[in-house]
Amino acid sequence: MIEIGQLPNARAAQAFIDYLKGLNIQCHAVSHAEGVGLAITNPADEVQARAELLEFAKKPHDSKYLQASWDNGATDTKFDYGPGAKGLIQQFMTGAGPLTLVCFFACVAVFAAMNLGFANDIFTKLSFFGAVADSDLSQIWRVFTPSLMHFSAMHIIFNLLWWWYLGGKIETNLGTRPLLFLLIVAGTLPNIVQFYMTGPNFGGLSGVVYAVVGYTWLMGIRKPTCGINLPQSYMGFMMVWLVLGFTDVLGMPIANGAHIAGLCVGLAQALFDSKKSPAAKTN
Repeated sequence: MIEIGQLPNARAAQAFIDYLKGLNIQCHAVSHAEGVGLAITNPADEVQARAELLEFAKKPHDSKYLQASWDNGATDTKFDYGPGAKGLIQQFMTGAGPLTLVCFFACVAVFAAMNLGFANDIFTKLSFFGAVADSDLSQIWRVFTPSLMHFSAMHIIFNLLWWWYLGGKIETNLGTRPLLFLLIVAGTLPNIVQFYMTGPNFGGLSGVVYAVVGYTWLMGIRKPTCGINLPQSYMGFMMVWLVLGFTDVLGMPIANGAHIAGLCVGLAQALFDSKKSPAAKTN
């Protein structure tokens, strides 16, 4: 058998397999640690199958795939249909990789400590204090640690929902390495930009969130078979939110410099990664 690609879950894989069956192409699911591989039986079908997979990745909800499932789907297919059939906690844990979860819980722990009476101590230890400007590298890690601090429930909920949803997608489909790069770069450079714009009084994972937003959106467009994408409506919402940050509508201070810089980091990394030849996922 020849493996032609991978889809993020069993539901999508079965829909595509049913569609190929209608084209007289025999295709089977192959289990992976994350996602579902697709393998065809006849080498002569490889070119057509790969072309069909590209089309499916662009519009997986097209009516022709739904019709194919009705026409060709088998009632005795045994698949683990993934997160939708699991409990909430299990879905949360399996919907993201270790790096996504470590960063998630680190932010939660810092937020909890800040609300238990240690806010001043934590801000003193983690805030951006101008190490870059003063050429003092003894605490250079503090250019990153402001990303772990959040100052309200809305602030942390908004950021961590996006981080878990998109960071989890990136890590489970592409591996830990690209997400680690985004976390480190988008967790530092946007902070430097924000420091020079407003000073050291800022915090939050927003720069990283905009990085994973930009990365997921552009990778889905330029490399649709990679298994990650962001609907245009979601991207539109995040752009509207970005613009509102420059107004007084939201009624709170917004780290606009970090948002824009993070978005640029994510888009740049997606441009680079989407040019790479297909390779096995690495962690």
